[in-house]
Amino acid sequence: MLESWVVISVAAAFFQNLRSALQKHLKGKLSNSAAAYSRFLYALPFSLLYLLGLHWFSGKATPTVNSTFFIYCLLGSVAQILFTVILLWMFSFKSFAVGTTFSKLEVIVVAILGAVMLQDRLTATAIVAITICAAGVVTLTAGQSGIKVRTLFQQVFSRDTLIGLVCAFFLGGSVVCFRGASLSLQHNDVLMSAATTLVVTLIIQTVLMGMWITWREPEQWKKLAQEWRWATAVGAMGILTSIGWFTAFTMQNAGFVRAVGNIELLFTYLFSTRVFREKVSHIEICGMLLIVTGILFLLSAG
Repeated sequence: MLESWVVISVAAAFFQNLRSALQKHLKGKLSNSAAAYSRFLYALPFSLLYLLGLHWFSGKATPTVNSTFFIYCLLGSVAQILFTVILLWMFSFKSFAVGTTFSKLEVIVVAILGAVMLQDRLTATAIVAITICAAGVVTLTAGQSGIKVRTLFQQVFSRDTLIGLVCAFFLGGSVVCFRGASLSLQHNDVLMSAATTLVVTLIIQTVLMGMWITWREPEQWKKLAQEWRWATAVGAMGILTSIGWFTAFTMQNAGFVRAVGNIELLFTYLFSTRVFREKVSHIEICGMLLIVTGILFLLSAG
């Protein structure tokens, strides 16, 4: 029988896929920054309702926050925002596909930073499984972008690769910080710890990115209000995604969670082939098989 963190991780990956599909409707209507901001702004009210619902209807006590918790939340929030900004900047490059491919190595970063910062235990089997998953993600992404493996090796030391790895570092760092924040509460209820971390994180991200939008793109506020229907749908699906990730991060090694979460790419494959009738290349199929192999290897090892 699958452990609860596995089921929650798969559900989070599924909802993330739906959120991404909904966000496509905002493409062209909002700037890249505003479209990214909508997932924070419109998810915040849902997160507050979720936390209050846990407290009021389930009688679960609210955790007592501490300085370590706030530091982790701040670092994680900033890291996730920086990942988003750098990734959007990278799209302006002519050869952005290479950098994007290397940014997918965040699962490796999560495993390493989790072991260093939080002393999360990594067995040899887990390391191999996570590595296989990472190889699958890179292979699949390269196939989707039409990049040859030879090209990736040739550009290992290029600017685009370096920026892609920086993206992976910030995204992986944010995940580890969110787990660190939740664990620092030392609360006996996983759901309340995860929900508290999520709310505080979204508040920080909403404020920080809101300041950026006001400074750089003030005209986007009106558009964010005009597109409230789709943005609300994105926020609702986003909060289901975040609840899943934050809960799973609290329960289990974040490296394991992100490895299993790569199943999102399989959901994307099913969606694109069944709904949009898109063709899939042999290298993409190879990438998906590697991802499935890595996940099964990780789960079979316990």
